[in-house]
Amino acid sequence: MPSLFSLYRKIFFGRKPGWDGQPLPHIKVSCDNIHLSVANVAQYAKVCGFDFDGKRLPVTYLHVQAFRLQAYIFIHPGITFPLLGMIHLRNTISSYRTLNVDETYRLECQLQSSTETDSGLEFALISKAFVADELVWESTSTYLYRIEKTGRRARPPKAMPMDWDKPVRWQLSEDLGRRYAKASGDYNLIHLHPLLSKRFGFDRVLIHGMWSKARCIAEMMPAISHRPCCVDVAFKLPLFMPAEVTFAAEANGDDAIRFELRDGRGRRAHLSGELTFLESQPQQD
Repeated sequence: MPSLFSLYRKIFFGRKPGWDGQPLPHIKVSCDNIHLSVANVAQYAKVCGFDFDGKRLPVTYLHVQAFRLQAYIFIHPGITFPLLGMIHLRNTISSYRTLNVDETYRLECQLQSSTETDSGLEFALISKAFVADELVWESTSTYLYRIEKTGRRARPPKAMPMDWDKPVRWQLSEDLGRRYAKASGDYNLIHLHPLLSKRFGFDRVLIHGMWSKARCIAEMMPAISHRPCCVDVAFKLPLFMPAEVTFAAEANGDDAIRFELRDGRGRRAHLSGELTFLESQPQQD
């Protein structure tokens, strides 16, 4: 796997002028023979709220590994804008079976498409994990490189119509972003310290969107019980720390759960998502 130190040296100190107006190139990278550390998984599980038994991986953990390949794609010369400051809009993870820490994985990550929207340039990174030739996990992350344009201001996102009488409450400390960065390797500056986040126009530090997703999934694990599933989320509003947040989930039909992470008063949604249980395995590549 690429070295985090080498990647961040190029990300932090490399000079990229900004998007050149051209469609993004199709780029694919892969890495074989990936072995996981029980200690690293345990550290990640603890900061995200998972009960790690020393064997089964949290559903979101392989995203931590795939992030290195995503960062490797971003330092490609065909990507003319910087990684720092980009916005994570959506993420979908499909776990096709129980994943174990002692298995040997092959990871692939590819940049397939880009689309110019009213907000900027949207593009998706697709990551896949294999054990031997079996596709066991995949993720699609949609990002936005914001481009300032004149026009109508976006309306604040609405919360889903859900019962919010007795939500779960979490207190998020100011150092949560640093603890998650240490566990995940995602050292985006807006998540580390107010002095760094101010460089990007934020008065306080933001928590990583993928921490929010992982924490929500960890809360639902008694209902999931390591069944194959697909978890689709939209990141709606930045979540500044320290903060109090509320979480609730409810059944959406026989094979799905919808859930949301809101502010302490339960009015503004930071993350909305749906978990769908999977019955069949995907086709193998």
